[in-house]
Order: sequence, then structure tokens, then C-alpha cells
Amino acid sequence: MAVRSINDETHFQSELSAAGVKLVVVDFTAQWCGPCQRIAPQFEQLPSKYPQAVFLKVDVDKCQDTAMTQGVSAMPTFILYRNKTKVDRLQGADILGLEAKIKQHIGSEESSGEDCGQGLLELNAFIQKDQCECLNESDDHPLQHCLTNVPGFLQSDVDEELIISVTFNQAVKIHSLRIEGPPNLGPKEIKLFINQPRTIDFDMAESCTSVQDLTLTPSDLEGNAVNLKYVKFQNVTNIQVFVRNNQSGGEITRIDRLSFIGSPLATTKMEDFKRVSGKKGESH
Repeated sequence: MAVRSINDETHFQSELSAAGVKLVVVDFTAQWCGPCQRIAPQFEQLPSKYPQAVFLKVDVDKCQDTAMTQGVSAMPTFILYRNKTKVDRLQGADILGLEAKIKQHIGSEESSGEDCGQGLLELNAFIQKDQCECLNESDDHPLQHCLTNVPGFLQSDVDEELIISVTFNQAVKIHSLRIEGPPNLGPKEIKLFINQPRTIDFDMAESCTSVQDLTLTPSDLEGNAVNLKYVKFQNVTNIQVFVRNNQSGGEITRIDRLSFIGSPLATTKMEDFKRVSGKKGESH
């Protein structure tokens, strides 16, 4: 793996498309930029450290259209993309800051976007983990343990209830859930809420109307897809899962793996584009 140098705007868009759901890290650089040249050798080492990601280099003098379209006005600027959509940005020759952002967005290798067929993907690679939380999680078995395939699980603390709040780094469509857990400790009745301004509490979860209620069976906890009312989950930035109880009626609920199946929305952010000619209100 190596850093790929971009030739023109067509080449740039082709590389973004080819990367699919992989994280793409782009260095917008210039030959005359001293900080760019100082950080270049460190950037060249990143593909070997993070083989799950794609690394590109754009010379802003050679690819002026790309630099302008992406809103780059100072060098070096690093922009991170997933599914052709910007997910983060860093300006300046800060390799430690860049690596921190890569680690934040790359997720685990195990949750990098499994193809689930029919154009659907596992969406856990799009989860913004620092914006997620779980109410009533055990200190030893927190939420992060069930969002990847690494060993570990999520477990409730003082009783069987859990409220799981998951935020995505871009809007997504959610088609179904996969929940894995023991047949006796796994969740049974759950309520789903979306796009809440903050994490709801347990009283709100009980009293408020949910987007969808589900009653899971032990076979559902084997990782089988549990379909949702897809039309109601077409533009989701945050989903909250209220687990009311578990299969045995006991006071400990355990989730080994929680994943979301669907597709990201390829949203266009108008602030990413600059007017090339004419004035506001003029037709072209």
C-alpha cells in the first residue's frame, strides 16, 4: 500500500468511488509549502500503519479544480472522506492530530463495512463512537464492547434496562438490526427512537411514542437480521435503543454484538462548493 498521487478531478472522483465505504485520507499539498514538505515523509508512512484506509495526495497547483471544489485555501489541509462524503478535516502539519482523526473514523477492522447484499452494508463503520453513550451500562462491560467484533460484550448494571444512543458521522438509512446475545440474557422488548437532540432518560423512553417497537425471540439473538419499518428510518443521524427487559425476566441484560444494516446517504453539503462565476441569484 502506498499514497496515490491524484492527476486531475476525474481521477480524484474515481478514487473516492473505488474506495466505497473505506476511509479516504487526502493530503492537499504544494511543492512550495514548507510545512507540506516536512510532513510528507510522515504521511507516506500512514498506509502501512492503517491498511484499512486509502491515502491520496493532491497537488493544489496541478489540481486547482479539485482544491477549489473541496474548499481548500491553505496548505497542508487534510480531508477525510467515507462514501464520497466529507467526515472530518484538519488544517496544518499536525501528524499527531491527523492520526487521532484517522483512529477516530477508521473504526475497527472488523466493522469496516461488511457487504450485506441488496446494496446494504453494515453501518457500524459510520458510527461516531465518541458521540455514543449507554445508560445503565456496567463499568466492566460498556457499550463499545458490542459495537465491534473484538472480544467483549455490553451488560446492564443495576437492573435489566438499557438505553443505547448511537450517533452516525453522516445520515444513513437503516433497513434492519442484528443483535447477538445469550438466549436467556439477551434483550426481549425494545423501543427505537431516532434523531433525538439528546439521550432520552428511562421515564421518557417508557412514556414517549417510539418510531418502532420490537419483541425479539431467542432465534433473533443469533445474529439474524431483524427488519425495521424501512420507510421510517430513511434519514437517521442518531438512533436510540431502549431495552425494556430480557428473555428470562432477570435483572441482567447482555448484548454481545449490535450492528445496523442499511446504506449511507450521499448528502451534498452546499458549503463544500464555491461559486465559480456570476453572482448570487444569477442564472447560468
